[in-house]
Amino acid sequence: MKHVRSTALLAAVAGALLLSACGGESGQAAPAAPSETPAAPAPATAGSSTAAAAPAGDVTKPGTELKLGERAVVPFKYGTTKSGTIAITVTAIEKGENADLAKYGDKAKGITPYYLRATVENVDGADLSYASVSLRALGADGRSTGVIITGSTDGCKSGTAGKDFATAGAKFETCTLQGAREGSAVEAATFDKGDGYDKSPVVWKN
Repeated sequence: MKHVRSTALLAAVAGALLLSACGGESGQAAPAAPSETPAAPAPATAGSSTAAAAPAGDVTKPGTELKLGERAVVPFKYGTTKSGTIAITVTAIEKGENADLAKYGDKAKGITPYYLRATVENVDGADLSYASVSLRALGADGRSTGVIITGSTDGCKSGTAGKDFATAGAKFETCTLQGAREGSAVEAATFDKGDGYDKSPVVWKN
C-alpha cells in the first residue's frame, strides 16, 4: 500500500483547519502482519489480499481490503489510559458540494468534500467512553488525495462515543470530513491508527 506525505499549508478558517498539498513522496507499505489465531477454529484464507469482514474476537490484520459495509475488528487506544478492541464498519463514502465548505472561505476553492460514514462498536467491553475514531481518504490511485481538511459540515458531523461506550455491543455513528481537488475523487477510506496499521492500513473500497 502506498502512502503520500504531503507538504501542507495551514490556515485557520471559521474555527476549523484546512490544509492542501499538491504533491508528495510515496513509499512502499510494509508487509501485512499475520493475524492473531482465532479462539474458535476457522477456515484458513491464503493467497488473497482481500478478506471478508472479521467476526467478533478476530482481529483484522493490517493491510486488509474490505468492501463498504464490511466490518474490521482492530485494537484501539484512546488517550493515554484507555485501550480495547473495536469494530469499524465504513457504511458510505459520499460526495458533497464545494458550497458545503463555504465557512472555509477562499481556502476551499477547488476542493470537493467527501463524507466517510462509519459505525463503531465496542467489541470487548473495555471502557472507551467519549472516544472518537477518524478515517482517511484515498484517491483512485490508492494514494492520499493531497487535501487534508478537519472540522465538520452540516452534512457530516463527527460522532463521539457516549459515557455508556463501556460494554460489549455498544455502538455510535460517526462521519469524517475529507476532501479532494476538483477533477479527482475519493475512492476508499482507511483506518491507520495503531501498531502495524500506521504503515499498512485497513482499507474500505466502493
